[in-house]
Amino acid sequence: MVTQLLFGETFEILETLGSWCKIKIAHDSYECWIDKKQFLLITHRTFDTLHSTDHFCTNELIQIITNNTTSQLFPIVLGSTLPAFDAGDCVVEKDSYSYDGSFVNCGIPSTKNQFIETAMMYLNTPYLWGGKTPFGIDCSGLTQMVYKLNGTKLLRDAYQQAEQGETLSFVEEAEPGDLAFFDNDEGRIVHVGIVMSNNKIIHASGKVRIDGFDHQGIFNNERKDYTHRLRLLKRIV
Repeated sequence: MVTQLLFGETFEILETLGSWCKIKIAHDSYECWIDKKQFLLITHRTFDTLHSTDHFCTNELIQIITNNTTSQLFPIVLGSTLPAFDAGDCVVEKDSYSYDGSFVNCGIPSTKNQFIETAMMYLNTPYLWGGKTPFGIDCSGLTQMVYKLNGTKLLRDAYQQAEQGETLSFVEEAEPGDLAFFDNDEGRIVHVGIVMSNNKIIHASGKVRIDGFDHQGIFNNERKDYTHRLRLLKRIV
């Protein structure tokens, strides 16, 4: 698994091979494969409409959405998209769904001081390669979802996110909500986290955790050692 699609997310089909489709995700242009059983086809008109209006996302760890036609209940997680959302209802082609949980307008950028509050909702989430949910998430999935919930698009992988935004020269310049990137021995960027105040960082490593952070990298207080070597700092917002 390289990434996950949450309820309401859209994509284009690039290629079909048996029961699998190669797709390009609308939110971040990420290309991957998905089984035909796992999605619903929509028209080009619906696709264009969904992407020409503000979109709303769920803002609770887990909630229920109800199909108004069949009365079926679907569990959806933090950061799921609510298509064509209006007054508690969202619509996907001929089906309408009811949702009465909390939500945010992801079409309107938030102030950066809200990023840490959002990131804290994922605290202690187990690490899962390719994950994007409170039940399992990876480092760049965490940063992408936090930024999505605050109205800013990030690409999917850490090395891709490192190409966005403005480069900062010193750790002292970083503000809460900025991104810090870390490399391996070959010089490849392999990790990302969200800078906090008071020389701390929140990131997904084993689980979503808060560790010490300075010009060398991430310092794990439990291990009493540096676990990640700082490569660069970026300001996206």
